[in-house]
Amino acid sequence: MLESPPLSLYIHIPWCARKCPYCDFNSHASEIELPQAEYITALCDDFDAELERTTSAKDKEISSIFIGGGTPSLFDAASLEKLLVHIREKSALAQPLEITLEANPGTVETAKFREFRAIGINRLSIGVQSFNDEHLKAIGRIHDGREARIAIETAKKAGFDNLNLDLMHGLPGQNPRQAINDLNVAFQYAPAHLSWYQLTIEPNTLFYRKRPSLPEESLILKTQDQGFRVLEDHGFQRYEVSAYAQHNRECVHNLNYWQFADYIGIGAGAHGKLTNAEMDTIFRTRKLKQPAHYLNNSTNRTAECIEIKKDERALEFLLNTLRIKQGFSTNQFMTRTGVPFSSIEKKVEYLTSKGLLSKTGHKVSTTKIGYGLLNSVLEEFL
Repeated sequence: MLESPPLSLYIHIPWCARKCPYCDFNSHASEIELPQAEYITALCDDFDAELERTTSAKDKEISSIFIGGGTPSLFDAASLEKLLVHIREKSALAQPLEITLEANPGTVETAKFREFRAIGINRLSIGVQSFNDEHLKAIGRIHDGREARIAIETAKKAGFDNLNLDLMHGLPGQNPRQAINDLNVAFQYAPAHLSWYQLTIEPNTLFYRKRPSLPEESLILKTQDQGFRVLEDHGFQRYEVSAYAQHNRECVHNLNYWQFADYIGIGAGAHGKLTNAEMDTIFRTRKLKQPAHYLNNSTNRTAECIEIKKDERALEFLLNTLRIKQGFSTNQFMTRTGVPFSSIEKKVEYLTSKGLLSKTGHKVSTTKIGYGLLNSVLEEFL
């Protein structure tokens, strides 16, 4: 039987100082003064409309808030505080509540860290990517290694003890030693969480149209093998494909995604997922992508609202839950999808016999081999 899962809130702020050549997110470079007041008002209205969309969201406690982008740290703390106050007035919030803000190491953003902490933001995710100046330049970042270090130090002084650092490997001109050195520099600051992932070339990016020279596959694999070991040696557990955390410091918000729970998405291009257990429906939503369209369409900012049909729910569930090492329970599968476990049981048994999945009691997860072949495992459920 379909049940109402936990609920989180994602807030998208789409502007950046400059669009990175590898970025395929909904981000837009802006050389003019950002319309902060207008956008915050739109976000508040958008949030109210989402609460009215379904009673399951309206009556549910919000378990986490994530402010992403773009570069949301370009906004002033006073603007974000207005939004957070509105959210607190209109909805029930979990206590304690994880509130994450994405930030870049630019001077403008770093100067605001103490103010961000003062308005209740308690988790900071800093897009470092690398501490090597040449590699940062090669991927179009506007900060250097020194600014990255200053940003981390400033964040810690501002009281952010729940800190994530984003790092990439497989960068143009990067060898395994340099990639591991980026991790070692990060360890010096004792972050709670690291996002460490390979640079991939995505469609609709500058790098896709003008592909840079990347390290050979053998070097990528060598980097990953060394990186997995050094992360574990420093107490970081790989709990998701590209997420590593110290003990009990996993990102609450992202775990909510990967456990096929619900989330409201507000802001230009933001995605959401909402379950209505009474109606036995699950919908995915997407907001208008272009900031100008989002701001100017005050009556309806939703670009798409698509139902996840029953015969699609199992795959959608597995695409998320098999990304995390802990996997899922059979009861969780049934209550989050409204579909009986028997619908996938034979495939699970087959993949278990091949050593790709493990089923212990009511718990299903990938094996070490299966985790490394995750795409192949998921293809079996298509």
